[in-house]
Amino acid sequence: MSSDNNQTGTPKAMRNLFGIIMIVVYIGMGVLFFVGFFKPLYESWTWVRWVFGGLFTAYGIWRAYRQFAGIDDPYA
Repeated sequence: MSSDNNQTGTPKAMRNLFGIIMIVVYIGMGVLFFVGFFKPLYESWTWVRWVFGGLFTAYGIWRAYRQFAGIDDPYA
């Protein structure tokens, strides 16, 4: 095995790319909740917009911190 692969054979570049894509997805979902994109699904539950928007955004920021700080890479 080369030094660029972990024990499961997944290249480090692919893990990094997947991590960045998931950061964009989580923060994007948070923004969509905040701007009311899903409003027809929960017309009378305004609190859902703020709770889920905050959770998705916070988790996206947490993933970004772990990704760029190198905490997510157990094979580094």
